[in-house]
Amino acid sequence: MTMMSEVKSAPILSPLKHHGINERWRNEAMRSHATPRLIHITKGQGRITVAGLTNGYGPNNLIYIPPHTMYGMEVGPTVFAQIMSLPDDGGMPAVPFHLRLLDVGPQKELQGLFEAIERELKPTGDPRAVNCHRVLLSIFIERQLNAREDTASDARRNSAAAKLVARYTTLIAQEFRSDRTVADYAADLKVTPTHLTRCCQQTCNRSALKLLNERIHFEACTLLCETRSSVQDIADRLGFQSAAYFTRTFKDRTGETPTHFRRAV
Repeated sequence: MTMMSEVKSAPILSPLKHHGINERWRNEAMRSHATPRLIHITKGQGRITVAGLTNGYGPNNLIYIPPHTMYGMEVGPTVFAQIMSLPDDGGMPAVPFHLRLLDVGPQKELQGLFEAIERELKPTGDPRAVNCHRVLLSIFIERQLNAREDTASDARRNSAAAKLVARYTTLIAQEFRSDRTVADYAADLKVTPTHLTRCCQQTCNRSALKLLNERIHFEACTLLCETRSSVQDIADRLGFQSAAYFTRTFKDRTGETPTHFRRAV
């Protein structure tokens, strides 16, 4: 029984895949999860937006997404990366981090830790070894965070604009299923909608409305692809006033109706 419990709480490792233009939402649209994610990029480059702050990424980068933190990333055809879904934070920081490993030693050490965890997740592996390697991974991360110098991206994340947008995206992650508007969120944050949008444009080159709509759109696409819920039910779950309004909004964004989108995937 103990072994079964450990298996259920094991991390999940999966590749980040490049998708065609019709399915770019799978990587790029804003989403959030109840459990943390670690993204290890070994090849290629692009941009990633975490908690409303956009930064470039490249090879040998390690990015941490805490629970209920909105993110989306470009994944081009030359990118190779793995995403580790963690059952809990495992002692990770409460805030996102982006490690850029410049030296060969840490690069090899991180690669070895990911490979060891992947090996022990196979049927022939041992969940006790998974837990041990997770501890080693958390120690590696702690040492790298303690050793790194402040970067320009750290300064941007600590700016007033970035902190406001991070709070905004946290609210979206919690309440995007309601019919709340940008003005409602701005009121909660005690700023004007104009100021909120200005800050969003500054940190991630998106409007406040686009951040909200992207999170809703990702959920809509996921429900259409992965469930058999009716369009009416999905519209209700996402806070739309009617299925017709949801269909019109979805078609304006994708060029096709929810029903056609579901059939095409």
